[in-house]
Amino acid sequence: MTKAYRTLSEDYVRKAYGNFPECVAYSGLSRTSLYNALKKGDLTAKKAGRRTLISFAELDRYLSDLPEYRSGV
Repeated sequence: MTKAYRTLSEDYVRKAYGNFPECVAYSGLSRTSLYNALKKGDLTAKKAGRRTLISFAELDRYLSDLPEYRSGV
């Protein structure tokens, strides 16, 4: 009898919100950069008790609004 293995994509359902460690890993930004974006109002978050949650859709929007890199400028 063979054991059936499921792939990560079969088990993975994208969450709507992530905590700070998840958002840092997802975006590649530092915690400080995320907190600064929240402080400036460029990024919004929700509070669930003591947890700060950021919408992945909001994080995608924030990342897409960042300026393009231009060398030599």
